[in-house]
Amino acid sequence: MIYLDNAATTNPKPRCVCLAAATALQKYSANPGRSGHEASQRCAEMVYRTRVKIAEYFHVPDAENVVFTPNCTTALNVVINGLFEPGDHLLISSLEHNAVLRPVYALTKRGVSFDIVDISEDPQQTLQRFRAKINARTKAIVCTHASNVFGVLLPIAQIGALCREKGLLLIVDAAQTAGTVPIDYTQMQIDYLCIAPHKGLYAPMGTGILITDARPAPLTYGGTGSASHLRTQPDFLPDKFESGTLNVPGIAGISAGIDFVQAHPGLYQSEMRQMKMFYDRLANTPKVKLYTRRPQTDCSVPVLSFNIGELHSEEVAAKLNCRQIAVRAGLHCAAAAHRYMGTEKQGTVRIAPSIFTKDQELLYVADCIHRIAKNA
Repeated sequence: MIYLDNAATTNPKPRCVCLAAATALQKYSANPGRSGHEASQRCAEMVYRTRVKIAEYFHVPDAENVVFTPNCTTALNVVINGLFEPGDHLLISSLEHNAVLRPVYALTKRGVSFDIVDISEDPQQTLQRFRAKINARTKAIVCTHASNVFGVLLPIAQIGALCREKGLLLIVDAAQTAGTVPIDYTQMQIDYLCIAPHKGLYAPMGTGILITDARPAPLTYGGTGSASHLRTQPDFLPDKFESGTLNVPGIAGISAGIDFVQAHPGLYQSEMRQMKMFYDRLANTPKVKLYTRRPQTDCSVPVLSFNIGELHSEEVAAKLNCRQIAVRAGLHCAAAAHRYMGTEKQGTVRIAPSIFTKDQELLYVADCIHRIAKNA
């Protein structure tokens, strides 16, 4: 099968990641930081080494600011549910995934308000639109780094500078960029960076990362292996947000995934070259609808959506599946982005390559799309 659903999760996982996760089930099958015996200590050391590796990769000053979560959605919920109070106002983008939109919308029942900022393919226009919607009650900007549907890359460094100028917090959903697009947590002036390692870092599913040096209220309370005599949750990082047993095999996989990505520099440029090639193959095809300009490095990530005539996107995906091509169709858990782009009724078919995608595979997929369009 030609797998092009890498914006959902990368597949296949590199051999080194599979081996690291499998080895952890034997070598690190102990609860880190909970016991004084050798196995627990060995496991805790591996977890800490992974924190250090993540901190170095994303330019984070302190490894203790790296928090492990079950997924990126949990990381976003920790922040969104723990920060805001009645009367607060925040801004989100028009391209948000439900991992941002739903918890933000839920806050309105607690007296928090929000506005949606329309995103432009012109980064400066996007920045000005954010600036125009800031008011005296605005506390934060919560936004995706890149759309999981249309691949549009937001100018996070400039948004970070705007937040510092206005005294706002910046919360970034980096599910589609971490491991693909360079992210400097410090230079971009991000306060909360939420990551899905199972995508661009090629780690196992069921893993997430929250990076922050701030301390909102925790989402969960429980055992942390520290300050166990207290009835209150520890107030120091990372323990404040790591109640319960960590996903140690997943963390070992994250470590191996970072090694894999660092051993293959130029992944972003390579995948963007493939997306440009694929876009060009579809651009003049009758009945094929493309929703963005030609992908451009520094303005896009390697994610492309299209439709064929009036066919529902899921029908197109089914036709491709019959040709052993795996794509994602529908609303991609991002109905807000589809409303903004006018594709809510039809959805879109999404293509997203990985390091394992070959040029000839994409050319074959484009040819299949041509044939489907011809008969539509």
